[in-house]
Amino acid sequence: MVIALAGSTLPIIVLIILAIFILIVLARCVVIVPQASTFIVERLGAYSGTWETGLHLRIPLVERVANKVTLKERVSDFPPQPVITKDNVTMQIDTVIYFQVTDPKLFTYGVVHPMAAIENLTATTLRNIIGELELDQTLTSRDIINTKMRTILDEATDPWGIKINRVELKNIIPPKEIQDAMERQMKAERERREAILRAEGEKRSAVLVAEGEKESTILRAEANRMAKIAMAEGEAEAMLKVQKALAEGLKMLNEASPSDAIVKLKALEAFAKVADGKATKIIIPSEIQGLAGLAASAKEVFKD
Repeated sequence: MVIALAGSTLPIIVLIILAIFILIVLARCVVIVPQASTFIVERLGAYSGTWETGLHLRIPLVERVANKVTLKERVSDFPPQPVITKDNVTMQIDTVIYFQVTDPKLFTYGVVHPMAAIENLTATTLRNIIGELELDQTLTSRDIINTKMRTILDEATDPWGIKINRVELKNIIPPKEIQDAMERQMKAERERREAILRAEGEKRSAVLVAEGEKESTILRAEANRMAKIAMAEGEAEAMLKVQKALAEGLKMLNEASPSDAIVKLKALEAFAKVADGKATKIIIPSEIQGLAGLAASAKEVFKD
């Protein structure tokens, strides 16, 4: 009875195992290619096709995925490479390569170890270009070097299905003694610029001081000139007023028709004012000498 039961369950177990195996095989035959990727498929060891993004079925034991290639842009930072310039200066330069796979089939079958091939090609190209330049040109011509390297590398990697988008010299490291000399030169240049700026500042300050003194002198001279003009105008106005007063007096005197005695008396008053000055000699006309004596007699009479 036990033997009969065991004989009846054995086929069921075998069928279950077989079904599980078939499911595993079918699951492995379903291949999903993600976005921005391609799969290189070989059938019995030969290239069969390139699968794009989506769902694909693989024939078990006949087809296999030989390579999974991403179509995204890649970045490779290569370690510093020793290069020698035209003037025999050895320096270290490391580069960064930006590239993209344009043909997955050529990328898979065109070269063994594509990344190693690109690194070696980059180092060789860099040595050739730097060998034609002197140290100063190398330090100041990064853009030219980048452009030359990109052109050469892009042409060389085209048979591999690779497009070089950009090449950048990341660091240029000259020898220690040259670095020290460059630092000293930069320090001297900074000190020279500081001295120039300081001299220009002092010059500007002196110019401002001179301009201030000049303006002050001009203002003082202008003030003196204006004061003298004002004084002269005042004196002229005073003289004009005196002349007007004299003219008015003469006019009034003429209008009053004075007698000869009054005229002589006025003349005597004028000579009296003259006598109050510093003159040591005064000549009195004869026609007013009698009037002067008369005036003196009248004064003595009035005193008595």
